[in-house]
Amino acid sequence: MELRHLRYFLAVAEEGQFTRAAERLAMQQPPLSQQIRLLEEEVGFDLFVRLPRGVELTEAGKAFAQNAELVFDTLQQGLAHARRIAQGKLGTISVGLTSSAGFHPATTEAIRAFRAAEPGVEIELAELNAAEIIERLSSEQLHVAFLRKPVDTPEDVTFEPLLDEPMVVVLPVGHRLLAGMKKTPPELPLKALEHEDFILVRRPGAPGMYADILAACKRAGFLPRVAREVPRMLTGIHMVAAGFGVTLVPASMQHYEHASTVYCRLNEAAKLTAPLYFAYPTVIRHNPAALRFVEFMKTQRRMGGTG
Repeated sequence: MELRHLRYFLAVAEEGQFTRAAERLAMQQPPLSQQIRLLEEEVGFDLFVRLPRGVELTEAGKAFAQNAELVFDTLQQGLAHARRIAQGKLGTISVGLTSSAGFHPATTEAIRAFRAAEPGVEIELAELNAAEIIERLSSEQLHVAFLRKPVDTPEDVTFEPLLDEPMVVVLPVGHRLLAGMKKTPPELPLKALEHEDFILVRRPGAPGMYADILAACKRAGFLPRVAREVPRMLTGIHMVAAGFGVTLVPASMQHYEHASTVYCRLNEAAKLTAPLYFAYPTVIRHNPAALRFVEFMKTQRRMGGTG
């Protein structure tokens, strides 16, 4: 039994005659009558009572029609579900975030806007360092990501710049550089940190930002004394609060308020910024929802919705 036979049968049952059913199916009446006869032979009982001006369902035919309708309803539901998956309107995507990228409003606003636009897509968030994110994007363990400046940019991962923001210095409350300052918080030259112990995110985890900080210090006339390396920027802020040294973070991380720390702007001479990037596999093979997220981000950028 083929699906078309069920479609023919239901058309005749609904129309009550072969002529109108044939017109509805865009076919000739004799072939339709023949197909119904073949279906009755296959099921082993009469589906219709032939009348002078049409047909009626037999009792067995009525029961068969109910089940045939269920088959088509289930098929239509399954087809609609599969179509939504193919269109990227249903599914699951994994989004990678570095801790500092997650603090920028552009990141959370983009994710929130996509969830509002595509409520059928489930989003899983994973907080990782930049090196881990790039590795997982390359292996397609992650679908999209928000991260800071990458150094390693493999060809199989695309990096879209979203925005650039200044870096700020994190000092412990009561630090000598805060004494006598009228501005709250004060603006500092990078050179003022020459004799401080620096706490930086480990070079393998955030190689781009690590290199930028070293280069900026060199331009300011000194090499920073890196006393501690930490896995996350938030860890660095906690260590500053505990008195282990100072650190540099993107300005948006000032949203993380810590009673034992002070965020200070750097003067323009430092020229130290933290770019934010949106990244994804250059070829997205198996996840239409991830492709839809990428297209959504591109549309947002064209409309000025990000950054």
